[in-house]
Amino acid sequence: MTAKKKTEAQEPADTATLRDTLRRLYHGRTPGAVRFQLAVIIIDLAILAFFIATPLLQETASFLWLDYSVAALLAADIVARLYASADIPRQLRQPTVWVDIFILLTLLFPATLANLGFLRILRLWSLSRTGFLWRPLGHYGLGEWRETTHAVVNLLTFLFIITGFVYTFFFRSAGGLDAYVDALYFTVATVTTTGFGDIVLPGVWGKLTAILTMIIGISLFVRLAQSIFRPAKVFFPCPQCALQRHDPDAVHCKACGHILKIPDDGD
Repeated sequence: MTAKKKTEAQEPADTATLRDTLRRLYHGRTPGAVRFQLAVIIIDLAILAFFIATPLLQETASFLWLDYSVAALLAADIVARLYASADIPRQLRQPTVWVDIFILLTLLFPATLANLGFLRILRLWSLSRTGFLWRPLGHYGLGEWRETTHAVVNLLTFLFIITGFVYTFFFRSAGGLDAYVDALYFTVATVTTTGFGDIVLPGVWGKLTAILTMIIGISLFVRLAQSIFRPAKVFFPCPQCALQRHDPDAVHCKACGHILKIPDDGD
């Protein structure tokens, strides 16, 4: 008997039942599991909206209440995902878990880590990397849009991280909605290399920020264009070499020649 099986065998019946339930909810493909996953995604999108609006809400009376409520939701989600994992130590080594724990710390200590609050939008990247966003797409026959959606998520994550950074370190003294819109406007204009020049960042650090934004931003735009215009691929790991992307009608893996059995709508 393996160590993992021994550990599971030693668990109380209630604990084992709870873990099994969480695994089916987070990783299952039944209608009930898909509904649960959609509900979690909707809650996560609401949390992301709060993260984006955080610079505007920090001075309001209800901010701390909202902040700690979101912290409680995020902590519950982290614990539930860990509990649903078959190998908790391995799960704890995943970068996505580190990102979520860091975000949780910024929520628990909003005053101490106020200048790092703009990094909370990394939660969107974390969700996309875990694959949790893509299961409902596959369930509803939208799996072919996975790569395009992934490119959009990467671009949006970058845009709002840079917007938060620019607002925090260059526009925060002005504060308010107008300053945040100015930060977003500067970010979009820089990423698209439009270069109107009506809003610029002062000093050497401002120039370095603009340069970095242009280089990374245009790369993400190119990636998005590639995902839209190049032929659609399906995600089906090859049993032999683990290559994941193949043509929908592929019979053999283009990397190793292994015979594939890609399911289609008729299966």
